[in-house]
Amino acid sequence: MSTVKIEAYRNSFLKEVEANVEEGSWVKMCMQCGVCSGSCPFGPHWDHPPQELFMMIRAGKRDEVLQSQSMWMCTSCYNCIVRCPRELPITHIMHGLANYAHRLGIAPKNQPTRKFATMFWKNLSKKGRVNELKLGVALYFMNGFVEGIKTALKMAPLGLNMIKTKRMSPMEYFGGHGVKDTSGLHAILKKAREIEDKKRGMA
Repeated sequence: MSTVKIEAYRNSFLKEVEANVEEGSWVKMCMQCGVCSGSCPFGPHWDHPPQELFMMIRAGKRDEVLQSQSMWMCTSCYNCIVRCPRELPITHIMHGLANYAHRLGIAPKNQPTRKFATMFWKNLSKKGRVNELKLGVALYFMNGFVEGIKTALKMAPLGLNMIKTKRMSPMEYFGGHGVKDTSGLHAILKKAREIEDKKRGMA
């Protein structure tokens, strides 16, 4: 009886990761050498470095992994992949875990990188190109109205100089550049979501 429980504890979350996380099947290949953590520029700031996350996945610590801020710290520098003795796609796994936690609705809500990623994608997906002015203003107010006003006042001289030199126009906030066929872009994104949903349904 106890053997069955231990087996389920060890394998259930690992199987979930393998089925739902990009490159998740590689997690079990980690040999815990720690090279990835030592190579990461943000290494000292991780809640759990990559090899520790992989160990936690194999130990079945589902909530601790998916609610961690660690995956959101990855900047895609690829140092970990280049130096990993077993060539694990660590960067892809980190982003895959973050995306999976986001889809489940259990990722840290106030994590700055997550907030930025969400704002960036919403901005980009509207017209196919980033409206930098709108994104910049949104970042100013990311942590509240008062903080946004303080940041805007601090950056006002730089903004005025950019307007004077015609490097920025206030009207860009309401318009901005986009791809020629925005309806085609939205159709592609819709189809991609349908394919992803179908894949998750089959998993």
